[in-house]
Amino acid sequence: QVQLVESGGGLVQAGGSLRLSCAASGSFFRLNRLNAWAWFRQAPGEQRELVAAITSGRSTNYADSMKGRFTISRDNAKNTVYLQMNSLKPEDTAVYYCAAGSVAGMYDVWGQGTQVTVSS
Repeated sequence: QVQLVESGGGLVQAGGSLRLSCAASGSFFRLNRLNAWAWFRQAPGEQRELVAAITSGRSTNYADSMKGRFTISRDNAKNTVYLQMNSLKPEDTAVYYCAAGSVAGMYDVWGQGTQVTVSS
């Protein structure tokens, strides 16, 4: 089994920044099969939406509203994926989830989520 543990969420004022981390643990074999990673978020009463994604080849993809403000990155040595969030807005308030899978767009391992709250 692979486990994903998010951290770094919290309360921040509008315009501020946060960096989320997603650390993966598990067997070497199972970790090696993970070629695609992503951050999703879900606000109260809303559907879960993709925030950003990254592949093992460092290809990245962002939702339009996050482009230029959020940056996804990955540290292979630490089996950790990061989401740097700048210029945060109150509408960015949500639970942020880390996800991973063997193929981009097909994520079958999920973290428990971390709350991000942006005050106006």
